[in-house]
Amino acid sequence: MTGGAPEAGVPEAKDPTTPLWRAAVLLRVLTLVFAAGVVVVHVGEYARPWLALVAIGLMAVWTAAVTAGYLRPAGRRLGFTVADLVVSCATMCLSPLVLTPAQLAGGQVPLITTVWVTGVVAAGAVCAGPAVGAGFGAVVAAFNYGVRGYVDTDLTRDLILLVGVGFVLGLAASTSRRSAERLEQALRAEAATAERERLARSIHDSVLQVLARVRRRGAELGGEAAELARLAGEQEIALRALVSTGSVVREDGTVDLGARLRLLATDRVEVSVPATAVRLPVALAGELEGITREALTNVANHAGPAARAWVLLEDLGDEVVLSVRDDGVGIPPGRLDEAEREGRMGVALSMRGRVAGLGGTIAVETAPGAGVEWELRVPRPGARVAVAR
Repeated sequence: MTGGAPEAGVPEAKDPTTPLWRAAVLLRVLTLVFAAGVVVVHVGEYARPWLALVAIGLMAVWTAAVTAGYLRPAGRRLGFTVADLVVSCATMCLSPLVLTPAQLAGGQVPLITTVWVTGVVAAGAVCAGPAVGAGFGAVVAAFNYGVRGYVDTDLTRDLILLVGVGFVLGLAASTSRRSAERLEQALRAEAATAERERLARSIHDSVLQVLARVRRRGAELGGEAAELARLAGEQEIALRALVSTGSVVREDGTVDLGARLRLLATDRVEVSVPATAVRLPVALAGELEGITREALTNVANHAGPAARAWVLLEDLGDEVVLSVRDDGVGIPPGRLDEAEREGRMGVALSMRGRVAGLGGTIAVETAPGAGVEWELRVPRPGARVAVAR
Protein backbone atom coordinates (compact mmCIF):
# COMPACT_ATOMS: atom_id res chain seq x y z
CA MET A 1 0.00 0.00 0.00
CA THR A 2 1.31 3.45 -0.90
CA GLY A 3 2.61 5.30 2.10
CA GLY A 4 2.39 2.18 4.26
CA ALA A 5 4.93 0.43 6.39
CA PRO A 6 7.98 -1.23 4.85
CA GLU A 7 8.03 -4.89 3.94
CA ALA A 8 8.77 -7.43 6.64
CA GLY A 9 12.45 -8.15 6.99
CA VAL A 10 13.51 -4.73 5.73
CA PRO A 11 16.27 -3.30 7.94
CA GLU A 12 15.04 -0.61 10.30
CA ALA A 13 17.46 1.89 8.81
CA LYS A 14 15.56 1.60 5.54
CA ASP A 15 12.34 2.94 7.13
CA PRO A 16 12.50 6.75 7.26
CA THR A 17 9.53 6.86 9.67
CA THR A 18 11.36 4.99 12.44
CA PRO A 19 11.76 8.19 14.54
CA LEU A 20 8.01 8.82 14.21
CA TRP A 21 7.25 5.27 15.36
CA ARG A 22 9.48 5.77 18.38
CA ALA A 23 7.69 9.01 19.16
CA ALA A 24 4.31 7.25 18.88
CA VAL A 25 5.48 4.56 21.30
CA LEU A 26 6.74 7.19 23.74
CA LEU A 27 3.39 8.98 23.50
CA ARG A 28 1.62 5.72 24.31
CA VAL A 29 3.75 5.15 27.41
CA LEU A 30 3.38 8.71 28.68
CA THR A 31 -0.40 8.72 28.17
CA LEU A 32 -0.61 5.37 29.99
CA VAL A 33 1.18 6.90 32.97
CA PHE A 34 -1.24 9.84 32.85
CA ALA A 35 -4.26 7.53 32.69
CA ALA A 36 -2.97 5.52 35.66
CA GLY A 37 -2.55 8.75 37.62
CA VAL A 38 -6.13 9.78 36.85
CA VAL A 39 -7.41 6.40 38.06
CA VAL A 40 -5.42 6.72 41.27
CA VAL A 41 -6.93 10.17 41.89
CA HIS A 42 -10.54 9.11 41.21
CA VAL A 43 -10.48 5.43 42.22
CA GLY A 44 -12.52 6.07 45.33
CA GLU A 45 -15.21 7.85 43.35
CA TYR A 46 -15.81 5.17 40.71
CA ALA A 47 -18.84 2.89 40.69
CA ARG A 48 -16.52 -0.11 40.22
CA PRO A 49 -13.00 0.77 41.39
CA TRP A 50 -11.75 -2.79 40.80
CA LEU A 51 -12.78 -2.63 37.13
CA ALA A 52 -10.85 0.63 36.78
CA LEU A 53 -7.71 -1.10 38.03
CA VAL A 54 -8.34 -4.04 35.70
CA ALA A 55 -8.74 -1.63 32.78
CA ILE A 56 -5.44 0.06 33.61
CA GLY A 57 -3.80 -3.34 33.78
CA LEU A 58 -5.17 -4.27 30.36
CA MET A 59 -4.00 -0.93 28.95
CA ALA A 60 -0.53 -1.56 30.36
CA VAL A 61 -0.36 -5.05 28.80
CA TRP A 62 -1.57 -3.73 25.44
CA THR A 63 0.88 -0.81 25.58
CA ALA A 64 3.71 -3.31 26.07
CA ALA A 65 2.42 -5.34 23.10
CA VAL A 66 2.18 -2.38 20.71
CA THR A 67 5.55 -1.08 21.90
CA ALA A 68 7.17 -4.40 20.99
CA GLY A 69 5.32 -4.40 17.67
CA TYR A 70 5.87 -0.80 16.57
CA LEU A 71 9.57 -0.82 17.43
CA ARG A 72 10.11 -3.62 14.88
CA PRO A 73 9.59 -3.07 11.12
CA ALA A 74 7.62 -6.34 10.90
CA GLY A 75 5.02 -4.99 13.31
CA ARG A 76 4.31 -1.75 11.44
CA ARG A 77 1.33 -3.10 9.55
CA LEU A 78 -2.04 -1.51 8.92
CA GLY A 79 -3.72 -4.68 10.19
CA PHE A 80 -1.92 -4.38 13.51
CA THR A 81 -2.82 -0.71 13.87
CA VAL A 82 -6.47 -1.55 13.12
CA ALA A 83 -6.31 -4.15 15.91
CA ASP A 84 -4.83 -1.43 18.11
CA LEU A 85 -7.78 0.81 17.24
CA VAL A 86 -10.28 -1.94 18.12
CA VAL A 87 -8.64 -2.59 21.50
CA SER A 88 -8.45 1.12 22.30
CA CYS A 89 -12.11 1.73 21.45
CA ALA A 90 -13.18 -1.40 23.32
CA THR A 91 -11.34 -0.16 26.40
CA MET A 92 -13.16 3.15 26.10
CA CYS A 93 -16.43 1.22 26.20
CA LEU A 94 -15.57 0.04 29.75
CA SER A 95 -16.05 3.59 31.00
CA PRO A 96 -19.86 3.33 31.50
CA LEU A 97 -19.20 0.33 33.75
CA VAL A 98 -16.52 2.14 35.76
CA LEU A 99 -17.91 5.66 36.07
CA THR A 100 -21.11 6.56 37.87
CA PRO A 101 -23.94 7.92 35.69
CA ALA A 102 -23.36 11.39 37.12
CA GLN A 103 -19.63 11.25 36.30
CA LEU A 104 -20.38 10.04 32.79
CA ALA A 105 -22.97 12.72 32.10
CA GLY A 106 -21.23 15.59 33.84
CA GLY A 107 -17.98 15.38 31.92
CA GLN A 108 -15.94 16.42 34.97
CA VAL A 109 -14.33 12.99 35.32
CA PRO A 110 -12.49 11.73 32.22
CA LEU A 111 -13.15 8.36 30.65
CA ILE A 112 -11.09 5.48 31.93
CA THR A 113 -8.72 5.73 28.93
CA THR A 114 -8.36 9.54 29.03
CA VAL A 115 -5.71 10.61 26.46
CA TRP A 116 -4.27 7.09 26.09
CA VAL A 117 -6.36 6.53 22.95
CA THR A 118 -4.53 9.33 21.11
CA GLY A 119 -1.62 6.94 20.68
CA VAL A 120 -3.55 4.77 18.23
CA VAL A 121 -4.32 7.84 16.10
CA ALA A 122 -0.59 8.57 15.89
CA ALA A 123 0.18 4.95 15.00
CA GLY A 124 -2.41 4.84 12.23
CA ALA A 125 -1.18 8.11 10.77
CA VAL A 126 2.49 7.05 10.73
CA CYS A 127 1.56 3.66 9.28
CA ALA A 128 -0.70 4.66 6.42
CA GLY A 129 -0.69 8.40 5.86
CA PRO A 130 -2.96 11.41 6.42
CA ALA A 131 -6.27 9.89 5.29
CA VAL A 132 -5.96 6.89 7.61
CA GLY A 133 -4.68 9.08 10.44
CA ALA A 134 -7.65 11.42 10.13
CA GLY A 135 -9.97 8.39 9.88
CA PHE A 136 -8.58 6.88 13.08
CA GLY A 137 -9.09 10.22 14.81
CA ALA A 138 -12.69 10.38 13.62
CA VAL A 139 -13.39 6.82 14.88
CA VAL A 140 -11.95 7.55 18.32
CA ALA A 141 -13.97 10.79 18.51
CA ALA A 142 -17.14 8.93 17.47
CA PHE A 143 -16.66 6.43 20.30
CA ASN A 144 -16.05 9.35 22.63
CA TYR A 145 -19.44 10.75 21.63
CA GLY A 146 -21.10 7.34 21.93
CA VAL A 147 -19.71 6.50 25.36
CA ARG A 148 -20.57 9.91 26.77
CA GLY A 149 -24.00 9.84 25.19
CA TYR A 150 -24.14 13.50 24.26
CA VAL A 151 -22.48 16.13 22.03
CA ASP A 152 -21.02 19.36 23.35
CA THR A 153 -18.29 21.87 22.56
CA ASP A 154 -15.57 20.03 24.50
CA LEU A 155 -16.18 16.72 22.73
CA THR A 156 -16.32 18.48 19.36
CA ARG A 157 -13.02 20.15 20.15
CA ASP A 158 -11.57 16.70 20.84
CA LEU A 159 -12.87 15.56 17.44
CA ILE A 160 -11.13 18.43 15.64
CA LEU A 161 -7.88 17.83 17.52
CA LEU A 162 -7.89 14.06 16.91
CA VAL A 163 -8.65 14.37 13.20
CA GLY A 164 -6.17 17.24 12.77
CA VAL A 165 -3.35 15.48 14.61
CA GLY A 166 -3.94 12.30 12.62
CA PHE A 167 -3.85 14.20 9.34
CA VAL A 168 -0.72 16.20 10.18
CA LEU A 169 1.23 13.21 11.47
CA GLY A 170 0.18 11.15 8.46
CA LEU A 171 1.28 13.91 6.12
CA ALA A 172 4.65 14.11 7.86
CA ALA A 173 5.11 10.34 7.57
CA SER A 174 4.16 10.28 3.89
CA THR A 175 6.46 13.20 3.13
CA SER A 176 9.29 11.49 4.96
CA ARG A 177 8.83 8.33 2.90
CA ARG A 178 8.69 10.22 -0.41
CA SER A 179 11.81 12.20 0.49
CA ALA A 180 13.67 9.03 1.39
CA GLU A 181 12.62 7.37 -1.87
CA ARG A 182 13.76 10.35 -3.92
CA LEU A 183 17.07 10.48 -2.08
CA GLU A 184 17.62 6.78 -2.69
CA GLN A 185 16.79 7.21 -6.38
CA ALA A 186 19.19 10.16 -6.62
CA LEU A 187 21.96 8.16 -4.97
CA ARG A 188 21.35 5.23 -7.32
CA ALA A 189 21.35 7.55 -10.31
CA GLU A 190 24.56 9.21 -9.15
CA ALA A 191 26.26 5.85 -8.68
CA ALA A 192 25.04 4.62 -12.07
CA THR A 193 26.17 7.83 -13.76
CA ALA A 194 29.62 7.61 -12.19
CA GLU A 195 30.00 3.98 -13.26
CA ARG A 196 28.76 4.71 -16.78
CA GLU A 197 31.15 7.64 -17.14
CA ARG A 198 34.02 5.48 -15.89
CA LEU A 199 33.21 2.79 -18.43
CA ALA A 200 32.74 5.39 -21.15
CA ARG A 201 36.16 6.89 -20.43
CA SER A 202 37.73 3.45 -20.42
CA ILE A 203 36.08 2.51 -23.72
CA HIS A 204 36.88 5.88 -25.24
CA ASP A 205 40.55 5.62 -24.28
CA SER A 206 40.96 2.08 -25.56
CA VAL A 207 38.43 0.35 -27.79
CA LEU A 208 36.97 3.41 -29.49
CA GLN A 209 40.38 4.88 -30.24
CA VAL A 210 41.53 1.59 -31.77
CA LEU A 211 38.38 1.38 -33.92
CA ALA A 212 38.81 4.99 -34.99
CA ARG A 213 42.43 4.35 -35.94
CA VAL A 214 41.49 1.21 -37.92
CA ARG A 215 38.74 3.14 -39.69
CA ARG A 216 41.01 6.05 -40.56
CA ARG A 217 44.02 3.93 -41.62
CA GLY A 218 41.87 1.51 -43.59
CA ALA A 219 40.28 4.38 -45.52
CA GLU A 220 43.77 5.68 -46.36
CA LEU A 221 45.01 2.30 -47.62
CA GLY A 222 41.92 1.55 -49.71
CA GLY A 223 41.13 -1.83 -51.27
CA GLU A 224 40.20 -4.57 -48.82
CA ALA A 225 41.42 -2.36 -46.00
CA ALA A 226 38.66 0.09 -46.88
CA GLU A 227 36.08 -2.61 -46.18
CA LEU A 228 37.69 -3.22 -42.79
CA ALA A 229 37.56 0.52 -42.20
CA ARG A 230 33.86 0.56 -42.94
CA LEU A 231 33.20 -2.34 -40.56
CA ALA A 232 35.30 -0.70 -37.87
CA GLY A 233 33.32 2.51 -38.32
CA GLU A 234 30.03 0.65 -37.94
CA GLN A 235 31.24 -1.03 -34.77
CA GLU A 236 32.47 2.28 -33.40
CA ILE A 237 29.04 3.85 -33.94
CA ALA A 238 27.29 0.83 -32.42
CA LEU A 239 29.55 0.87 -29.37
CA ARG A 240 29.00 4.58 -28.81
CA ALA A 241 25.27 4.04 -29.08
CA LEU A 242 25.46 1.22 -26.54
CA VAL A 243 27.33 3.38 -24.04
CA SER A 244 25.03 6.36 -24.47
CA THR A 245 21.93 4.19 -24.07
CA GLY A 246 22.97 3.70 -20.46
CA SER A 247 22.13 7.33 -19.66
CA VAL A 248 20.24 7.51 -16.40
CA VAL A 249 16.53 8.19 -16.74
CA ARG A 250 15.24 10.36 -13.92
CA GLU A 251 11.95 9.85 -12.10
CA ASP A 252 10.29 12.39 -14.39
CA GLY A 253 11.29 10.39 -17.49
CA THR A 254 14.05 12.71 -18.73
CA VAL A 255 17.70 12.20 -19.64
CA ASP A 256 20.63 14.51 -20.22
CA LEU A 257 20.99 14.98 -23.98
CA GLY A 258 24.40 16.62 -23.49
CA ALA A 259 25.76 13.50 -21.80
CA ARG A 260 24.63 11.40 -24.74
CA LEU A 261 26.09 13.71 -27.35
CA ARG A 262 29.45 13.90 -25.57
CA LEU A 263 29.93 10.19 -26.28
CA LEU A 264 29.87 10.92 -30.02
CA ALA A 265 33.23 12.72 -29.83
CA THR A 266 36.06 11.15 -31.84
CA ASP A 267 39.38 12.26 -33.25
CA ARG A 268 37.38 13.85 -36.12
CA VAL A 269 34.27 14.96 -34.22
CA GLU A 270 34.26 17.63 -31.52
CA VAL A 271 31.21 17.98 -29.29
CA SER A 272 30.34 21.08 -27.30
CA VAL A 273 27.43 21.01 -24.83
CA PRO A 274 26.34 23.23 -21.91
CA ALA A 275 28.00 22.66 -18.54
CA THR A 276 24.58 22.06 -16.97
CA ALA A 277 22.43 19.10 -17.93
CA VAL A 278 20.04 19.53 -20.86
CA ARG A 279 17.22 17.31 -19.65
CA LEU A 280 14.65 16.20 -22.22
CA PRO A 281 12.10 13.40 -22.40
CA VAL A 282 13.72 10.09 -23.30
CA ALA A 283 11.97 9.82 -26.68
CA LEU A 284 12.90 13.37 -27.72
CA ALA A 285 16.51 12.98 -26.60
CA GLY A 286 16.75 9.69 -28.49
CA GLU A 287 15.44 11.28 -31.70
CA LEU A 288 17.88 14.20 -31.49
CA GLU A 289 20.75 11.84 -30.81
CA GLY A 290 19.70 9.71 -33.77
CA ILE A 291 19.52 12.74 -36.07
CA THR A 292 22.98 13.79 -34.95
CA ARG A 293 24.36 10.34 -35.69
CA GLU A 294 22.73 10.46 -39.09
CA ALA A 295 24.37 13.80 -39.85
CA LEU A 296 27.78 12.55 -38.68
CA THR A 297 27.40 9.41 -40.80
CA ASN A 298 26.69 11.66 -43.77
CA VAL A 299 29.88 13.58 -43.00
CA ALA A 300 31.91 10.37 -42.88
CA ASN A 301 30.47 9.15 -46.19
CA HIS A 302 30.39 12.33 -48.27
CA ALA A 303 32.44 15.14 -46.74
CA GLY A 304 35.81 13.70 -47.66
CA PRO A 305 38.41 11.50 -45.88
CA ALA A 306 40.01 14.43 -44.04
CA ALA A 307 36.83 16.24 -43.08
CA ARG A 308 36.22 17.13 -39.44
CA ALA A 309 32.86 17.76 -37.77
CA TRP A 310 31.63 19.86 -34.88
CA VAL A 311 28.48 19.29 -32.83
CA LEU A 312 27.08 22.18 -30.78
CA LEU A 313 24.14 21.93 -28.38
CA GLU A 314 22.45 25.05 -26.96
CA ASP A 315 19.69 25.18 -24.35
CA LEU A 316 17.49 28.27 -24.83
CA GLY A 317 14.90 27.30 -22.24
CA ASP A 318 11.79 26.88 -24.38
CA GLU A 319 13.76 25.20 -27.18
CA VAL A 320 17.04 23.45 -27.86
CA VAL A 321 19.30 24.24 -30.80
CA LEU A 322 21.51 21.52 -32.22
CA SER A 323 24.10 22.28 -34.90
CA VAL A 324 26.22 19.81 -36.87
CA ARG A 325 28.94 21.40 -39.04
CA ASP A 326 31.79 19.99 -41.10
CA ASP A 327 34.67 21.40 -43.12
CA GLY A 328 34.29 18.97 -46.00
CA VAL A 329 33.71 19.43 -49.70
CA GLY A 330 30.27 20.98 -49.21
CA ILE A 331 27.29 20.72 -51.53
CA PRO A 332 27.24 22.50 -54.92
CA PRO A 333 24.57 25.21 -55.36
CA GLY A 334 21.21 23.83 -56.44
CA ARG A 335 22.17 20.21 -55.67
CA LEU A 336 19.67 19.86 -52.83
CA ASP A 337 16.86 21.46 -54.84
CA GLU A 338 17.65 19.21 -57.79
CA ALA A 339 17.70 16.11 -55.57
CA GLU A 340 14.39 17.15 -54.01
CA ARG A 341 12.75 17.51 -57.44
CA GLU A 342 14.04 14.09 -58.43
CA GLY A 343 12.89 12.53 -55.13
CA ARG A 344 16.34 11.44 -53.98
CA MET A 345 16.98 13.59 -50.92
CA GLY A 346 18.41 10.67 -48.91
CA VAL A 347 19.76 11.73 -45.54
CA ALA A 348 18.58 15.33 -45.95
CA LEU A 349 14.98 14.20 -46.45
CA SER A 350 15.20 11.77 -43.56
CA MET A 351 16.57 14.42 -41.19
CA ARG A 352 13.96 16.97 -42.23
CA GLY A 353 11.17 14.47 -41.75
CA ARG A 354 12.37 13.47 -38.30
CA VAL A 355 12.75 17.09 -37.16
CA ALA A 356 9.32 17.99 -38.51
CA GLY A 357 7.89 15.07 -36.57
CA LEU A 358 9.29 16.66 -33.41
CA GLY A 359 7.58 19.97 -34.20
CA GLY A 360 10.88 21.69 -34.94
CA THR A 361 12.68 23.23 -37.88
CA ILE A 362 15.90 22.44 -39.70
CA ALA A 363 18.06 24.71 -41.85
CA VAL A 364 21.14 23.93 -43.92
CA GLU A 365 23.97 26.19 -45.06
CA THR A 366 26.55 24.96 -47.53
CA ALA A 367 28.85 25.96 -50.33
CA PRO A 368 31.43 24.14 -52.43
CA GLY A 369 34.56 23.65 -50.34
CA ALA A 370 32.98 25.32 -47.30
CA GLY A 371 31.41 22.27 -45.69
CA VAL A 372 27.83 21.82 -44.55
CA GLU A 373 26.06 23.08 -41.43
CA TRP A 374 22.75 21.73 -40.21
CA GLU A 375 20.88 23.71 -37.55
CA LEU A 376 17.97 22.06 -35.72
CA ARG A 377 15.56 23.97 -33.49
CA VAL A 378 13.20 21.81 -31.46
CA PRO A 379 10.77 23.13 -28.83
CA ARG A 380 10.57 21.56 -25.41
CA PRO A 381 7.35 19.67 -24.73
CA GLY A 382 4.66 22.19 -23.81
CA ALA A 383 6.52 25.14 -25.38
CA ARG A 384 5.17 27.07 -28.35
CA VAL A 385 6.08 25.33 -31.61
CA ALA A 386 8.42 27.36 -33.79
CA VAL A 387 7.22 28.53 -37.19
CA ALA A 388 8.74 26.40 -39.94
CA ARG A 389 11.29 28.11 -42.10
